[in-house]
Amino acid sequence: MNHNATVARWMARPWFFTMWCVLAAFGAYACMYGFRKPFTAAGYGGADAKAWLVTAQVLGYTLSKFIGIKVIAEMTAARRARVLLGIITIAELSLLLFGLTPAPFNAVWMFLNGLVLGMVFGLVLGFVEGRCLTEFFVAGLCASFILSDGVAKSVGSLLLQAGVSEPWMPSTAGLIFALPLMIFVWMLTQIPAPTPQDEAARSQRVPMTRGDRFAMLRRHGVGLFGIVFAYLLITVMRSIRADFAPEIWSGLGMSGQPAVFTQSELWVTLGVVVTNGALVLVRENRRAFFIGIGLAIGGLAFALTALLGHQMHVLPPFVFMVLLGVGMYVPYVAVHTTIFERLIALTRERGNIGYLMYLADAAGYFGYVAVMILRSAFPQGGSFLDFFRLTAGALLVIALVTLLGAWFFFARYSKLADGTAQRAI
Repeated sequence: MNHNATVARWMARPWFFTMWCVLAAFGAYACMYGFRKPFTAAGYGGADAKAWLVTAQVLGYTLSKFIGIKVIAEMTAARRARVLLGIITIAELSLLLFGLTPAPFNAVWMFLNGLVLGMVFGLVLGFVEGRCLTEFFVAGLCASFILSDGVAKSVGSLLLQAGVSEPWMPSTAGLIFALPLMIFVWMLTQIPAPTPQDEAARSQRVPMTRGDRFAMLRRHGVGLFGIVFAYLLITVMRSIRADFAPEIWSGLGMSGQPAVFTQSELWVTLGVVVTNGALVLVRENRRAFFIGIGLAIGGLAFALTALLGHQMHVLPPFVFMVLLGVGMYVPYVAVHTTIFERLIALTRERGNIGYLMYLADAAGYFGYVAVMILRSAFPQGGSFLDFFRLTAGALLVIALVTLLGAWFFFARYSKLADGTAQRAI
């Protein structure tokens, strides 16, 4: 209790509160990646066998997102930490069973791993949403899934090089991240509830009933569909880039370099966090909402430019992967940090970001599973890099058009003063 009282006194200092929230959110979600992503650093007998394991995990992750539409939307603050620690325990047990079970039957444990870990983001997000500095906090949270993806793969690669077998490498990596995760979860529990000033600026965030959820969709469904569909396409692209990074780097002529995963994602993280986090400086909710959509559109155009530059042999492999990553992640993170946060603040809807994020994530991961299944139609022996470039180019164009449509919908039908819903969208 004395330690908690000391932390509470320090929390009254804005600079300390800000750094604490960013570190806690970043650290907790980054450690989750230690239970989810290291296995993708291994080959497991070839791209087809690995695709089966990745698809199994993503199927579980996708189902978790659909379940989370209800569970995360209704989650109370008092239960978040307990549920989070329970989820991580189940995830590590699934990895231990993965090591004990022969292929291909071990895929069932990857499904379970994804099924529980899909809830983690919404739980962590609930600690930091609805505040004047939410964009900054969530930018830190999102930085974790950009940078930590590469770090987790690097840890997995290093464990393999140290002699840990492929089946046991994922659970070994999870044990490395277990203690830090518990520390960061404790830090999350010390974050105080939003202040009256936060609620005045961003609206009160509360658990949502089924009626609340359907009412929001009735009022904003057309515009939300445009954002969610674009997010689906972006999720497909960034997931392929993340889960099959070793194959893509190999196609680019840079295989066998574990550090490249972390080095590339470090630059991507820097560019994305600075770009999206800066929107915390825009206080007017309507203006920030449209800037967020514009930023997402710009990111997609940037990614298309990087793809074209690589096709024309203007960009070297490392620069290409960094620029493509920035272009993909800027719109992906903008949805997390700004677009949904400011939409709720703007409309004063009764609810929370978790509901909207899990609608978007459910659609996004469903699309990713579909792409992984359709990949079986790709010619055997074909270059995975060719598949990636073709898929990314097509999806970037469609996502760009879709987001432009969402922009025009909200621009035409939203006549909302900052913080006061004068008219429903």
